[in-house]
Amino acid sequence: MSTTKSEAKSEALKDLVNNPVSRRDFAKRTIAGSFAAAGLFATGGAAQVFAQTMTDVAILNFALNLEYLEAEFYQVATTGQRISDVGIGITGTGRPGPTTGGSRVSLDAVNQYVADQITIDETMHVRFLRTALGSAAIAKPAINLAALGIGFATQNEFLILSRAFEDLGVSAYAGAARLIDSRNVLEAAARIALTEGQHVGLLRYLAGIQFRIAPIPQVDNKDVPVVGSPNGRLFQVDGNGLTTIRTAGEVLKVAYGGGTTSGGFFPAGVNGDITRAS
Repeated sequence: MSTTKSEAKSEALKDLVNNPVSRRDFAKRTIAGSFAAAGLFATGGAAQVFAQTMTDVAILNFALNLEYLEAEFYQVATTGQRISDVGIGITGTGRPGPTTGGSRVSLDAVNQYVADQITIDETMHVRFLRTALGSAAIAKPAINLAALGIGFATQNEFLILSRAFEDLGVSAYAGAARLIDSRNVLEAAARIALTEGQHVGLLRYLAGIQFRIAPIPQVDNKDVPVVGSPNGRLFQVDGNGLTTIRTAGEVLKVAYGGGTTSGGFFPAGVNGDITRAS
């Protein structure tokens, strides 16, 4: 049977991640000097840098934590089930944990269709990353979907939280791009980021224009709220029309609800090598 180009790329990515020699080739220098200049994992604007080895495997596992969170959110909001209930793998290295909070949301026909389609994509992102990482894949950490006390009671809450998740995910992939060594891994991350960008463009339109949900507060000082909110815009871009970038530490600061090693949506922290917020 012939192998398609897409299948060949997937197998190449999986081989790169699982092959010990390739993983050694991926290994980057310990974050100490040059990464400090980039501000990675700096706390409170200070140049405090945490000694972590940034590899492509570590970056993919960091992304997998976020994809677990998004997939659980959409699966629960659209069906009331957890991703493990629909056959999505959640085992792996690190400390596993339950997903708590959340419930099925009452959505109108338009939002239900959009949410269902995003749910398919987000669960497939988990499958894809777990397949690519193979035995190196992390387990799903404990997730608290009720961390902010919103997201499930009304359609508006769902749009507010889903918009925040998708914008955060796009900024995370954008911030990781320059740290990735393998072209296959970079291509995979870019394609996921582009999918997330399609999601959030539609969600921002629905929240800001069609349903006029305002005001929506900023999740941090890099966040651009939707139209109708203070400092709101249709798209999450800066003055140059460029998408927001966040370091891994900045992403975790939001996800941890301001915590450093845990809190918010990840009450026991995330799994993998990249775990500390800045």
